[in-house]
Amino acid sequence: MTTRRRILKHSLAAAIPLGVPIVSRAEDAKKKIRVAALLTSFHYRSHAHVILENFLVPYLFNGEVVDPTTEFEMASFYVDQFTERDMARSVAGQFDIAIYESIAGALCDGGDQLAVDAVLLIGEHGEYPFNDKGQELYPKQRFFDAVVEVFKRSGRSVPVYTDKHLSHTWKEADAMVDTAEAMRFALMAGSSVPLAQRIPPLDIPAGSKVVEAVSIHGGPLERFGFHGLEILQSMVESRDGGEAGIESVQYLESDALWAAADAGEWSEDLAMAAMAVELGADMPRLRELVKMEDFSETPPHGFLVRYRDGLRAMVLKIGVSDIRWNFSAKLDGEDRSVATRYVVGPWENRNLFKALAHAIQSHFRGASPYPVQRTQLVTGALEAAIDSHIAGGKVIATPQLDIQYQATDFRKFREMGKTWQIITDETPQPPSIEAVKIPKP
Repeated sequence: MTTRRRILKHSLAAAIPLGVPIVSRAEDAKKKIRVAALLTSFHYRSHAHVILENFLVPYLFNGEVVDPTTEFEMASFYVDQFTERDMARSVAGQFDIAIYESIAGALCDGGDQLAVDAVLLIGEHGEYPFNDKGQELYPKQRFFDAVVEVFKRSGRSVPVYTDKHLSHTWKEADAMVDTAEAMRFALMAGSSVPLAQRIPPLDIPAGSKVVEAVSIHGGPLERFGFHGLEILQSMVESRDGGEAGIESVQYLESDALWAAADAGEWSEDLAMAAMAVELGADMPRLRELVKMEDFSETPPHGFLVRYRDGLRAMVLKIGVSDIRWNFSAKLDGEDRSVATRYVVGPWENRNLFKALAHAIQSHFRGASPYPVQRTQLVTGALEAAIDSHIAGGKVIATPQLDIQYQATDFRKFREMGKTWQIITDETPQPPSIEAVKIPKP
């Protein structure tokens, strides 16, 4: 479902004869799906490493071994920056992958026409400049635009996945989604965290009336604020009526954060419920807890999100844990809140990417696990939160986030915990890329 604004825009876009057909996978279903990976940087535990390893060797998903090499072939790399910690060259040699000096070269496998069936764009890590808002300017749109140029020249397109948020600005993110719709190729983006195991198990049933929600993370404003927003969005998008869009976003910090809670703008009790699933029911009150937690990197803060259908939500940053992902919500007609924490498994966040790679592979086969509009909406909300921060906590109206869509059921792409019965805290973490080893009984 789209808004009237988007219907009008895309009707005009669709009228442009671009001549690029929909292609969801390899032309011949018997052939492997050939993938080009476009990377900003590739080193140990970078996003390139922890995503690509699940395309190159067998991995575990929900306790079952998945061998991606039966369906996928990593055809080529483009690497924007080679560092002293580079893994791209050694991995390319190990798996017989060509490295090209340009994005067009990687997509065309050295020729002049598109020669792959899917594009994996990983614009995270590397050394890039920061803007005056404190955002690191990863070249996500530059990569995307270069891909589109090859599609246009070749007269056909293939599915694209771009890691995390679409870009650092709404204008660029919106243009990327518009381009994919106009040229009729499947676009997916987003966070790995919504795919993590939930303890206790929690799903908000489709059609529920969500009154208020809170998600909590423990990291930097932009990098982890994005994940906090995607956790929130992936939960509340299934509410009654579907996603209705966001009316405004406000950044709140320190005293202003607690003053907003006292004024009833967000529920401290709901945030307590989200933290209690991690720390236990005997945890101190939230304001005492934040005094005990380390906040040397950034102080406690939150994004107050007001949705167009009346839902209010808060994305809180508490402490500095990079594996803190908690959620709670109040449903209409329920006396008690519901809450869960997202469990990432051993090796900190590395194993999250097994589920994400599994979802990306489905996207490349032609079945996207969830709408790109989720990440489009989150990208715009994140930019508004950063703008509010720069403006000293001013409420930022978001008329551009008048985006409506219906959620899809993506449970089959989530890790439910069976993998952690095989990969445990005692399991050594592979130093590079290795096939999963199942311990003998």
